[in-house]
Amino acid sequence: MTQADAQGALVDELDEHVRALVRREGVDPQRDAVVVRRIAEGVVREHDERSLTGQVAPVADAGAVVGELVARVSGFGPLQPFLDDPAVEEIWINDPSRVFIARHGRHELTNLMLSQSQVSELVERMLKSSGRRIDISQPFVDAMLPEGHRLHVVLEGISRGFSAVNIRKFVLRAARLSDLVELGSLTPRAAAFLEASVRAGLNVLVAGGTQAGKTTMLNCLAAAIPGGDRVVSAEEVFELRFPHPDWVPMQTRQSGLEGTGEIKLRDLVKESLRMRPSRIIVGEVRSEECLDLLLALNAGLPGMCTLHANSAREALVKMCTLPLLAGENISARFVVPTVAASVDLVVHLGIDHQGVRRVNEVVGVPGRVENDIIETESIFERRGGDLQRANGMPPRIELYERAGIDVHRILSQDR
Repeated sequence: MTQADAQGALVDELDEHVRALVRREGVDPQRDAVVVRRIAEGVVREHDERSLTGQVAPVADAGAVVGELVARVSGFGPLQPFLDDPAVEEIWINDPSRVFIARHGRHELTNLMLSQSQVSELVERMLKSSGRRIDISQPFVDAMLPEGHRLHVVLEGISRGFSAVNIRKFVLRAARLSDLVELGSLTPRAAAFLEASVRAGLNVLVAGGTQAGKTTMLNCLAAAIPGGDRVVSAEEVFELRFPHPDWVPMQTRQSGLEGTGEIKLRDLVKESLRMRPSRIIVGEVRSEECLDLLLALNAGLPGMCTLHANSAREALVKMCTLPLLAGENISARFVVPTVAASVDLVVHLGIDHQGVRRVNEVVGVPGRVENDIIETESIFERRGGDLQRANGMPPRIELYERAGIDVHRILSQDR
């Protein structure tokens, strides 16, 4: 047996000892990671003392062994180092021998080799902490891990050969629009304009591709909502995190084993209107819930949401298409003017070839429709790599004036 094999066997033995103590003390390993670390430190310390007598082999690196034991028992085993690394943004498993990570917007194939049983155990442990399930009747699952990371699993049989696992980490790099300025995502003038628009109560649609930073932008915009407003949000899985004293976050729910009890995003949007909201936020609009959101916005309730789209123009087209999924009696003749009257600003985000997330354009929607095409005015656009002021003006200037905001001064400032 090699030295590495011997150390591996030793860690396995210590792992069993730690698990036995955790069970005996009735500790929830995922909720009480601090207690698990204390137990692991005690087990390793006791083993080190015994090794002085020659009864057992010494531990090569006590600190590393304690970390591995905590990762095995309380964390997510071999994936835990990637979860602990702040530079890693996403982790995905295509098959047990191909584990990828995204770091600074770029993909990397790791040297981690797992077994199929390890992947199954990891998925089971992750879902246990979320309260959600996956089985043959429910082969997809979206769930949130204890640290706020988002888990998505596609069961083997739907994905060929092995279950596909994706973990999108919650990495808080920006909590306010000023933080996005420091990161180079937008300019100070654009940040001041967006903050003023949120304070004034304009309806904002945040659009972009996968991993473009839509949720981060939505969090930063929501942080600008006045503290006296009541906020109600609806999401597939809890991802929004922003400071506000009067905020009710809600998420969807899977159906139970009997096939009942499912709560869809559309249900949450409808319920939110019964909760006396001053603002409504939908984490991501994907389907027929778009109709209910539009009806709320059109009734004068300020709101924000995100949407997958390749440009601000395509985002508006998609907002006009998704409500048609709500039923055959919904027509484009109703939806198009409703979108034009309900959406005030579209913020489109992108990610460049170096993995840097940026605001590509901010457009205003004045509410006019010509030949079934919604007119827009470009307020900010990226030219030559820089986000620059365009000629357009935002709609509903009276809302800025009512809030005591001189939007003309903000847009004319040379910053």
